Amino acid sequence: MKTLKVVAAIIVHEGKILATQRGYGEWKGGWEFPGGKIEPGETPEIALKREIEEELDLTVEVGELFDIVEYDYPEFHLSMKCFLCKIETGHLFLREHQAAKWLTKDLLNTLDWLPADEGLISKLSGNKGRF
Repeated sequence: MKTLKVVAAIIVHEGKILATQRGYGEWKGGWEFPGGKIEPGETPEIALKREIEEELDLTVEVGELFDIVEYDYPEFHLSMKCFLCKIETGHLFLREHQAAKWLTKDLLNTLDWLPADEGLISKLSGNKGRF
């Protein structure tokens, strides 16, 4: 089975976390943490900064690694490094997503998350003091 190595940003701003809704592909309409594929020669941190600039028109500070998600979709295995991030500059502009929401930790479970992102929700909801 093919493995896709990706990164995801858990963007925290003013006590809320950014959720984005996919605007394309098989999983269109599902909610996710923004990010994307790691290109050859990129570190996960550089890939994440690039992806967030491309998708959301934001420059982020990539902080600590929050979790690594390993998930088997029917067609591929996903290995996703998830980092806590803060906005450095820019204004949110959706280039690939159809919607975005800023949510407090207790409201994260109100969305229909993509399967690989679901496991992060309980970890984020129960997290104390990291953001």
